[in-house]
Amino acid sequence: QVQLVESGGGLVQAGGSLRLSCVASERTFSGYAMGWFRQAPGKERESVAVVSWRGEEIDYADSVKGRFTISRDNAKNTVYLQMSSLKPEDTAVYYCNACGATIQVMCRPRSPWGQGTQVTVSS
Repeated sequence: QVQLVESGGGLVQAGGSLRLSCVASERTFSGYAMGWFRQAPGKERESVAVVSWRGEEIDYADSVKGRFTISRDNAKNTVYLQMSSLKPEDTAVYYCNACGATIQVMCRPRSPWGQGTQVTVSS
């Protein structure tokens, strides 16, 4: 059973915007904080944004703060990542996951990873 499906990536010029979506199974999504991660070629996967179950607590990695906005729609089991002022260094495969635990922007993923969505920012 597919638990996480990311979409919305693409090719965009520097300074542009994209909105990513992640639809999760209810069992994966309900009651858990959700995080967005990214993995660039040759680099480890990193957490970039986390939102609590009710949305009252949000944290961002310093590298995306002020440019990315995480949000969620619990009725749709969906978490979003609005990305603006994109930079070439934002190029990566973006993933979402439910968080088994969180410390600020750090999210311990608790579900198998989805296929991710590729974001490519050209200079």
